[in-house]
Amino acid sequence: MCSVPPVGKKEKMLTATKAKVSAGRLLIDGQWVEGAKKFDTVNPATGEVLTEISEASHADVDNAVAAARKAFEDRAGAWRKMSASERGRLIWKLADLIEKNIDEFAELETIDNGKPIFESRYVDMPMVIDVLRYFAGWATKIHGETVNTFETAFTYTLREPVGVVGLIIPWNFPLLLASWKLGPALACGNTIVMKPAEQTPLTALRFGELAIEAGFPAGVLNILTGGPQVGKAIVTHAGIDKIAFTGSTAVGKEIMRSAADSLKRITLELGGKSPNIVFADSDIDNAVKGAITGIFYGKGEVCNAGSRLFVESKAHDEFMEKLVGRAKKLQPGDPLDPKTRMGAIVSQEQMETVLGYIEAGKKDGAKLITGGSRVAVGDGHGFFLEPTIFGGVTNEMTIAQEEIFGPVLSVLTFDDMDQVVAEANKNPYGLAAAVWTRDIKKAHTISRQLRAGTVWINTYGLMDAALPFGGYKQSGFGREMGMHAIEHYTELKTIWLNL
Repeated sequence: MCSVPPVGKKEKMLTATKAKVSAGRLLIDGQWVEGAKKFDTVNPATGEVLTEISEASHADVDNAVAAARKAFEDRAGAWRKMSASERGRLIWKLADLIEKNIDEFAELETIDNGKPIFESRYVDMPMVIDVLRYFAGWATKIHGETVNTFETAFTYTLREPVGVVGLIIPWNFPLLLASWKLGPALACGNTIVMKPAEQTPLTALRFGELAIEAGFPAGVLNILTGGPQVGKAIVTHAGIDKIAFTGSTAVGKEIMRSAADSLKRITLELGGKSPNIVFADSDIDNAVKGAITGIFYGKGEVCNAGSRLFVESKAHDEFMEKLVGRAKKLQPGDPLDPKTRMGAIVSQEQMETVLGYIEAGKKDGAKLITGGSRVAVGDGHGFFLEPTIFGGVTNEMTIAQEEIFGPVLSVLTFDDMDQVVAEANKNPYGLAAAVWTRDIKKAHTISRQLRAGTVWINTYGLMDAALPFGGYKQSGFGREMGMHAIEHYTELKTIWLNL
């Protein structure tokens, strides 16, 4: 870890939030339960404690799993036996309640994560609502098939819910990435034990309150807050049938090892080091905007961030002049200010990690073109970093190979298509990529050659609830959103009837 330099103070204080921040408890079997231990959740823009959150114990995990199992199969009107239309209606009602309280959710997300209120209010929360409504519609469309085999047999398949599902959610898009898992899991008839990230639990807990208000039966949704030990207890619990995890590749590997003992179903959406490839024949101004969005949206704390920017050599100088000019205008500010487009890094630990990578880039010989330092916003106690761009980067450097998860862009150059494809694929990750060119043949050719789960052409970062998202290689396996997510939350059963 590198040391964090002191920052000066500014007179202007940050905007006060209107959202009510309550002490966090555990949601188990429809009841809010106090944990024996507590921990703090901190506002990354100020460094101040927002509230105390309960930490789940092993006994709490046992109780939550038992409640989820009972809600799944033992109670009268068990969740998996409820009509699909009724499940869909409840999920849709929950989406309506979030929409009704969207400003509150956006503020909670911003003060807990540090992201700009513009992103929380106009990107994240609307997509949460859209995802829930999309999967509410899927509840009545989960079909089996009849299969012609022998004249003396009637054969068909059923898709049935997996059972109790453990959801482990990261801190970068706290409620949005939860919705990617909650939507299909609930639509398919599974019950849930969910652990939000310890850094950002507030919107998950408010979500739990609205699930109760919407009328979800007790035990269908259980929320356990706490640190890595809670996640480990969920992964290793014999009563949980499936784990859906988004987070680092290192933790994903640990989950695979731990889940092997019980042969749990697993889906993993892990790290990325996505190549963003700009050809000289592209619309340079749009490509510059896309590069800025690709790395600095969400403070760079985005798994599919376009953190490796490949620029064709003959367009390099023009492109870099425009890119650096825009980056210098993009300065961190009060996350609750609607005009802010870059907020605070989620925690001091993450800020120190990013600063460590910046030092590694310098040490490896990359040229620091702009940024690279902590900056003061408000009283200077928040975790703010400048937008940072390195030039002269080679693909073997640490900053070009490892996921930084911060506002740090590595710029590389290339001369031909074969070269850039080879360099883009020469990385352990394969989550996303982008190609900027006016040549449609080139765009489709290179898109097929890139080893990535998503490839954007002449845009960056667009998402839709109907389109699957997931990675190749060490970016994980399985897909979230879209019809293919349904496959991960159901078991396929074959039935033979002898005629």
